[in-house]
Amino acid sequence: MIVLFTDFGWVDPYVGQIKAVLTGAAPSVPVVDLLHAVPDYNAHAGAHLLAALAPEFPPGSVFLCVVDPGVGGPRGTLVVEVDGRWYVGPDNGLISVVAGRARQARHWRIAWRPERLSASFHGRDLFAPIAAAIAAGAFPAERLSEITQPEVRFDLAELPRVIYIDHYGNAWTGLRGEMLADVEVLEVKGRSLTCRTTFFEAAKGEAFWYVNSVGLVEIAVNRGSAAAQLGLAVGDVVGLLGERRDANA
Repeated sequence: MIVLFTDFGWVDPYVGQIKAVLTGAAPSVPVVDLLHAVPDYNAHAGAHLLAALAPEFPPGSVFLCVVDPGVGGPRGTLVVEVDGRWYVGPDNGLISVVAGRARQARHWRIAWRPERLSASFHGRDLFAPIAAAIAAGAFPAERLSEITQPEVRFDLAELPRVIYIDHYGNAWTGLRGEMLADVEVLEVKGRSLTCRTTFFEAAKGEAFWYVNSVGLVEIAVNRGSAAAQLGLAVGDVVGLLGERRDANA
């Protein structure tokens, strides 16, 4: 399957244009819309979201990743094979976290350029044909040049910031829950938030944090919007107050 991960949104024609290329080049390969609301232009937030979401997909999946504010400029282009999954996109750090945390990764630069290459839409003209070829089982070796590592790599450590806000107003962070086993309280916008395991444990209107279904720390309000109640935005810092849970409580 081909998995789309972009900041294109749904109200513009960009997703449809990419799907037209994919369907023409690999008509038998299913296309999955994973996320088209990656924070605009924010490859750093996108890198941590991608690393959390990608493991849900089976080996052999091909991720077409486009958060590309540097399109048309000198930034590089990548194909990366990470633990049996494939990633195609710009060399701006977007793929670097999922690759850096992997057991093994191989990297290629896209050397090929199509006859039609828009200065502003490499997702359609450059990345989509490469992703389609890989998904169809025809690895385009003649169009690629293997490299040892990408040019842009983000820090692989936890990112203590809000990286995504869903339509409920829940704020996802770049912190993995497994790394916060001893933390009970987080500080966000001057508020101290206690950990809850489920929404059911929180009172109606209570702000709290929990580990969401993809393993990231998420700030939420039971039957409300954490973004509205706490004034949250992508990029806001999340502090760890370091209180330890009592396993016997």
